[in-house]
Amino acid sequence: MGISKRRLWVGGFVVAAVAAGIGLAVVPRLGNGAKDAPSKDGKKPEVPLEFVASEVVRPSMASMPLVIEFSGPLVAPRTAVVRAKAAGTLLGLRVGEGSRVKADQLLGDIDLADLQSRVTERSASVESAQASLAEAERQHAANVGLASQNFISPTALQSSQARLDAARAQLKSVQAQLATVRLGVKEAALVSPIAGIVGKRHVVPGEKVSAEQQLLTVVDLSSLELAGTVGTHEVSQLNAGQAVQVTVEGSVQPVTGRIERIAPAAETGTRSIGVVVSLDNRKEQFRAGQYAMGKVVLADESKRLTLPTSAIGSTSGQEQVWVIEGGALLRRAVTTGRRDDVQARVEVLQGLTPDSTVLAARFDNLRDGAKAAVVAAKSASAASVSVAGSASGASVQK
Repeated sequence: MGISKRRLWVGGFVVAAVAAGIGLAVVPRLGNGAKDAPSKDGKKPEVPLEFVASEVVRPSMASMPLVIEFSGPLVAPRTAVVRAKAAGTLLGLRVGEGSRVKADQLLGDIDLADLQSRVTERSASVESAQASLAEAERQHAANVGLASQNFISPTALQSSQARLDAARAQLKSVQAQLATVRLGVKEAALVSPIAGIVGKRHVVPGEKVSAEQQLLTVVDLSSLELAGTVGTHEVSQLNAGQAVQVTVEGSVQPVTGRIERIAPAAETGTRSIGVVVSLDNRKEQFRAGQYAMGKVVLADESKRLTLPTSAIGSTSGQEQVWVIEGGALLRRAVTTGRRDDVQARVEVLQGLTPDSTVLAARFDNLRDGAKAAVVAAKSASAASVSVAGSASGASVQK
């Protein structure tokens, strides 16, 4: 019985000693973790967001060339519509769509029987007027001889002169009518007014056509024009003759064009002014109707405050950036100006200073006023854990 009590007493001592050892081991861990212990009000202290140097940027001064862009379809300014000058039946067309034609080339034939009959009628009228004039001249010559011998009165001679003048005027009238009809016959011939390519046939052979009806469209592709519009705030930077880089859909390399003309006033109901750019197309590599983009790059002689495009976000139409200032993360509204898509930079007109520390990329779930700091570079995994853990889910927008 004594032996059992001694064993129980020894066992209890051993258990107490083990429990004391565990207590000694736990006390230092709690001490090391005292910085994460709750504050007096029961809330954990806020852990600052940490960003490495590659995640922030300072605004820099740089030149920002002004880029003015406008777009629109290419049009062929030398486009001619061949119309029928007289009513008749279209006997035939000698060309089709896509056919290349020369200036004054015969394109087709129209039955001009009505015009030809009018030519015959006017010719007969001319012959009759000529005969009447010859008779009036003979009569007047005879009357002049009689008047010299006092066989007729001066009044009779004047009447003879008047008949002669009337015969001459009648001849001139019918001759003019004949010339007009002959001109109509000449113009009624279907000839191409310019050299180019037949763009469209509007009629088919055998169809009865009326005067001024469209028959064919001929397009000269040697010169094209880009018709676009620019804002009223940009037009003062443009001048006739200025070089324009034109990129046509389906073409990789831009070509150089020239500003041909600028409209004198803005279009009704808009704040846009028309600009026409001429484009040399003698090799006919482009076609009318293709969509094209024109770009004018104007050099910048001044230095401007700029940021990378990736640093600027937008909320409800207001552009903004995130800055680290006084150990806190702050949202700043900014006003931007010129943009350089090649360098991926944008001008900041208001909202920042050259000393501002700006997040170079956009993060989700950031809170205005949160503690933040820029720390030394870490390994990729450590930095990821730091930002993800400290920002409570903040992540970079890709």
